[in-house]
Amino acid sequence: MRLWVSFALFAGVACAQDGWKDIFPDAKFSEWTRISIPPGKPVSEPSQWKIDQASGTLVCEGNGGHEMLRYNTEYSDFVLHVEWRYTKVADENARYNSGVFVRNDADGTIWHQAQAGQAGAYLFGNTLVEGKPQRINLRQQMLENRVKPVGEWNTFDITSKGKSISLAVNGKVVSEFPECEVSKGYLALEAEGFRIEFRNIRVKTL
Repeated sequence: MRLWVSFALFAGVACAQDGWKDIFPDAKFSEWTRISIPPGKPVSEPSQWKIDQASGTLVCEGNGGHEMLRYNTEYSDFVLHVEWRYTKVADENARYNSGVFVRNDADGTIWHQAQAGQAGAYLFGNTLVEGKPQRINLRQQMLENRVKPVGEWNTFDITSKGKSISLAVNGKVVSEFPECEVSKGYLALEAEGFRIEFRNIRVKTL
């Protein structure tokens, strides 16, 4: 435990020095809010989100319904770094599902998601097109599937700058949305029926 805390403090200092901000939740999730999907419904209790201090991971058990865990600060131009992996289930045909959100509005009516699935990672969302809400899906434009097998860690680096949002998976850009009309919003992680772990969650303002 002491070693993990020391490492976390060291990492936090390093992040501060190179412009990165560590936004990994504390034990009370004091800077994070659970939001139901679709919005407006109560979230289930007890929470399906917890901190595993021994491994330094944020765990979503995936057993508390469809929701997002929202970081309570808005960002406009930034890079978001998140690492994630699924816990394998017995069903060989399981369609593992989760994602990472950027530039969301407060209740998740408007959202932009980097889909985290075994069939690939790509951008889609409910965004604004000519000022009106519209669904976009860039799955067909995904350059390649760079998601690793279930149980292995994956890295997302999502860059939002001006009207552009791009998603890099394990070091290479695979999906881009060049015409985002939403200039700022919240970051969030998705719970959608599968156990998933997150670590090394940090953001850098551009």
